[in-house]
Amino acid sequence: MVKMKIEVLARDIKHIPVLEVVAYDLRKEKIPIVVFYHGWKSSKELVLTQARKLAQKSIRVILPDAQNHGKRKQPISSIPSFTFWNSIQANLAEFSVLLNFYDEIKLLDEKKIGVGGYSMGGITTSALLTQHPEISVAACIMGSPAPMKYIDRVQKSAKEYGLFVPNDLLKLLSWVKNYDLSLNPAAINRRPFFIWHGTRDERIPFSQPRDFYEEIKDQDFAKNVEFLIGRNEGHLVTTELMDQISEFFESNLKKDIE
Repeated sequence: MVKMKIEVLARDIKHIPVLEVVAYDLRKEKIPIVVFYHGWKSSKELVLTQARKLAQKSIRVILPDAQNHGKRKQPISSIPSFTFWNSIQANLAEFSVLLNFYDEIKLLDEKKIGVGGYSMGGITTSALLTQHPEISVAACIMGSPAPMKYIDRVQKSAKEYGLFVPNDLLKLLSWVKNYDLSLNPAAINRRPFFIWHGTRDERIPFSQPRDFYEEIKDQDFAKNVEFLIGRNEGHLVTTELMDQISEFFESNLKKDIE
């Protein structure tokens, strides 16, 4: 296959710094769009390899800097995980802002919208599925579809290390329940959803996506959920996995086209 020339365009969308990655010859065409989110303490530039692979599949890729990251970097709160969840909440709030921008400039096909992300970006992706039926395809890589369980794990870990945790932290994070896919898995609604997780992930437990998949795999709403296990893999994405992610989006967004 002949490789296309890829353009990387820096944009500022309502004060959200993004990189738009698209084949140069398709930049003015209404093609499938994928919003892809980076992980904790990362930035949009560090997912450019994945974005370029997706763009080679004739997909427009939008890479936002999460709040407190990249060009929006701020000091991290001393309260364990508070900045982490604040960053995710901003991703969720800003998702519609990004789609609206591309709709306004006539580059959004409402039937060809994908979302994906690594780690924190995978948590963002799973959360978005609970509230956005316009998403047609999604990929959660090294993330968790059960954020309330992850909050509980982080809190326990913080206390074990002697870190101060406010008594009302769960109340401050009460919004997370509304975005916990494991509490409302029917929201998947037969949409293609790709989940990958390494069995030796030291940051987000493998058990969280595994248990989620085992609980839903026989349900009709989960008929298009794929769970790929990274045997003896840690919290790291390989180029081979990037190719699998790109092929997943390509094949499923083409189904929508047909």
